Amino acid sequence: MTVLSFQGVHVALGQRPILSGIDLSFSAGECVGILGPNGSGKSTLMRTAVGLIAPQSGKVEIEGRALPELPRRDLSRRLAYLPQGGEVHWPMSVRNVVALGRLPHGGRMPDAAHPAVLSAMKSCDVDAFADRPVSALSGGERARVLMARAMAGEAKVILADEPFAQLDPSHQLHAMEVMQGEAARGALVIVVLHDLSIAARYCSRVVLLSGGKIAADGAPVETLSGENLRSIFGVDAFIGEHAGGPVILPVRRRSLSLVPTA
Repeated sequence: MTVLSFQGVHVALGQRPILSGIDLSFSAGECVGILGPNGSGKSTLMRTAVGLIAPQSGKVEIEGRALPELPRRDLSRRLAYLPQGGEVHWPMSVRNVVALGRLPHGGRMPDAAHPAVLSAMKSCDVDAFADRPVSALSGGERARVLMARAMAGEAKVILADEPFAQLDPSHQLHAMEVMQGEAARGALVIVVLHDLSIAARYCSRVVLLSGGKIAADGAPVETLSGENLRSIFGVDAFIGEHAGGPVILPVRRRSLSLVPTA
């Protein structure tokens, strides 16, 4: 079942095109990695998906309904968004911040003891400091708290834009395990990534963007090929296998003119 779709989407900032002719359909249970060079339109794609940017032409649909037709509360129940560099500006406790993920489900004061809140804190490994103020945490710990807040809403669609930039390697792997678990329960998970090996190991599908257009879309073994890495990212890479999964390691930069678009 198609949960989220982009149909002929064009986005521009002023006269500068950012996304051009985006046609994509995503189904429940997928864990999708969005990859591409800096400025290829990845964040713009995510912001368009949640209605923060309106396309100049084309449309985005969630469960068959055009995005502008959905009331904001209905949209927030269906979709959880984890933007780049998320911050919390109040000295709230971790459990109360995570409970904010329940706001779309009604009530002026979310229940910090709700089973979904407790489960999200445990899954994201933040339950040990549930009563500490978020302002006292490290950047990586805050990132995990914000991920838990997104999980607590039990949304059908989870969009995460480079959510692991502040996480150490162990927690990056753990976070992708959490994302895989959300997809296994039937959610659509879309994650913007830069780590090629993590994308290859954990994503069931990879979409490569280049110059605001779709350069490749399919299984990781197909999209993250040596040829695509050379032509899109401008790198030669080691592609192998270790511990039962693929390993993709850029080893040399090639001479390639990449045109930034965002």
